[in-house]
Amino acid sequence: MPAFPPGPRTAQKPHALTLHGETRDDPYYWLRDPDWQAVMRDPSRLDPGIRAHLEAENAHADAVLAPTAALQARLEAEMRGRIKEEDESVPAPDGAFAYFTRYREGGQYPLLCRLPRAGGPSETLFDGDREAEGKAYFQLGGFFHSDDHRLLAYSLDCAGSEFFEIRVRDVAAARDLGDLVPDTAGGLAWAPDGRSFLYVRLDETHRPRWVCRHRLGTPASEDAIVYEETDPAFFLGLGRTESRAFFVIEAAAKETTEVYLLPTDDADAAPRLIAPRLEGRQYDVAHRGDRLFILTNADGAVDFKIVTAPLEAPGPGSWTDLVPHVPGRLILSQTLFEEFHVRLEREGGLPRIVVTALTPEGGIGESHAIAFDEEAYALGMDGGYEFAARTLRFSYSSPTTPRETYDYDMASRARTLRKRQEVPSGHNPSDYVTRRLRIPSHDGTPVPVTLLHHKDTPLDGSAPVLLYGYGAYGITIPAGFGTQRLSLVDRGFIYAIAHVRGGTDLGYGWYTDGKLAAKANSFADFIAVGRGLVAAGLTREGRIIAHGGSAGGLLVGAAMNRDPALFLGVIAEVPFVDVLTTICDESLPLTPPEWTEWGDPIRDRTAFDRLASYSPYDNIRPQAYPHVLATAGLTDPRVTYWEPAKWVARLRATRTDEGLTLLKTYMGAGHAGASGRFDQLKEDAYVQAFALMIAGLV
Repeated sequence: MPAFPPGPRTAQKPHALTLHGETRDDPYYWLRDPDWQAVMRDPSRLDPGIRAHLEAENAHADAVLAPTAALQARLEAEMRGRIKEEDESVPAPDGAFAYFTRYREGGQYPLLCRLPRAGGPSETLFDGDREAEGKAYFQLGGFFHSDDHRLLAYSLDCAGSEFFEIRVRDVAAARDLGDLVPDTAGGLAWAPDGRSFLYVRLDETHRPRWVCRHRLGTPASEDAIVYEETDPAFFLGLGRTESRAFFVIEAAAKETTEVYLLPTDDADAAPRLIAPRLEGRQYDVAHRGDRLFILTNADGAVDFKIVTAPLEAPGPGSWTDLVPHVPGRLILSQTLFEEFHVRLEREGGLPRIVVTALTPEGGIGESHAIAFDEEAYALGMDGGYEFAARTLRFSYSSPTTPRETYDYDMASRARTLRKRQEVPSGHNPSDYVTRRLRIPSHDGTPVPVTLLHHKDTPLDGSAPVLLYGYGAYGITIPAGFGTQRLSLVDRGFIYAIAHVRGGTDLGYGWYTDGKLAAKANSFADFIAVGRGLVAAGLTREGRIIAHGGSAGGLLVGAAMNRDPALFLGVIAEVPFVDVLTTICDESLPLTPPEWTEWGDPIRDRTAFDRLASYSPYDNIRPQAYPHVLATAGLTDPRVTYWEPAKWVARLRATRTDEGLTLLKTYMGAGHAGASGRFDQLKEDAYVQAFALMIAGLV
């Protein structure tokens, strides 16, 4: 790899941060725009000095990767060639219509369509490509048709800040009404009469604080507040029960929930509490007839159980076990139908679906699981509209098997393939190998690892590895199919997913053993997996590229500080790396809810010291480091742009070698990057070109 200029030197301006009697100097604090909340809504308001710095960083990164321009074009073309450009989803039935999305050839955004179930041509209700014309950024929050199918509500974010505006369209007239509801979380729930809907409104710090009712034809400023959440550690969620009888309002912190039901047909009713918030108790609620079905971790059910309760006396004193707690079998979700109860669970690192018949009287019938054969796979239940349906829709994929969508008759147990993901440029699953390993961590705990490689890739230690990890919030990285990674795999990479502690791969205890005081386990697991792959002879030290995004950026940033020699490179996308300063700042949108994940360093000196011990930004020290590519989104409300900007600045000024330290900031996008499906491929090609370049495979 040729020598490159060292990159911009960022100005250092002393800035003291004092807490618990300790003062830290943060010389790059100035990269945080003091008017950052306005910048999220309008990127043009960014301080000119900060903008000049970010643009200089972009120019440097682009110059370094300029020799890979032709490669980036090939990668983008390859990835686009694996996408069926003219495509559509399997229609989801609801009464007289079945709704689906489709893409036209060359189109970036979806079209929402519906098909009359009695027969006849489909109609297009919303054309995303047309609506996006002239907009630099265009993100759909969702589509929501009214129960009588006359109206379509949809939500848009045109800045990347995740403040969504709700609009309402008259389907027959094919025109929008005058209703504009700003500053929402993007979702909503219709009242059955189609005259109003509930939604979650965000405050000025981007926290979901209110559930409001909007009545059509009235200004949003007059919307009534149905529920207000005053605790900044709790976020609000909103939906309807599958029975459509109730709105569901959920106030949730990381490990505590409180649920209210509100009749959908009574606009004047007050929300009804199911069980008061109790620290550590989580639950969600489904409804059928005169009973509630509640998924909960109450009474020591660490991996969750399902209970039932009478609708008229729904409190914990009335809860009766339906599906008892089994340690190590984590129940992930439940879906309720008129005749069946369905749960998605994970045991031994693999998911499964379990269907239970319900009797008309409310009794419980036979249960059965839907079986799958591969060594590693991903499974999901696709939401439907009809409570009375006897058909369950689910999706299946594996690292080698493209996504398959099935309709499953829950009574006859017949499985019907409705769609198989097409790879237009061709894909032969037999050309690839998927393996599931378990590699012991520092304390002997076996960590699951999913591997994907081409059948012809030599397993003699010469192959580079892209090692992906996340490890936070209980989120599990599924062993599913992804077309983008094939470009690396086809060029000789081994693609690996380290299922480190902090996710829920092996049960809820796998999550709690990777958070708060046990957070260091996540980093140790990731390093152990890398070292284990070296010990197994699959690769060698300095041939691994770590890849993580958001909280996964914390994972790879901390691992890089602790064992830099293990890694050839680090790709950190919108990385959460300025951890200590962020979690000490109550003004940021996500900080108070994050304290249950990381600890409260403002009031707890022990938590402060713990965060200080692993925060990637604060633990950069003079030593040789891997090559680094970090990305940022200027309007990102989740990981603010200045975190990766500060991290790169300090890393470049401190490292003792001449390795690459690159920052690419997307100046008109947020946490998820570009909004168009093909524009996203440009970003993927950029990242992959970096990996191939440093691996010497250009």
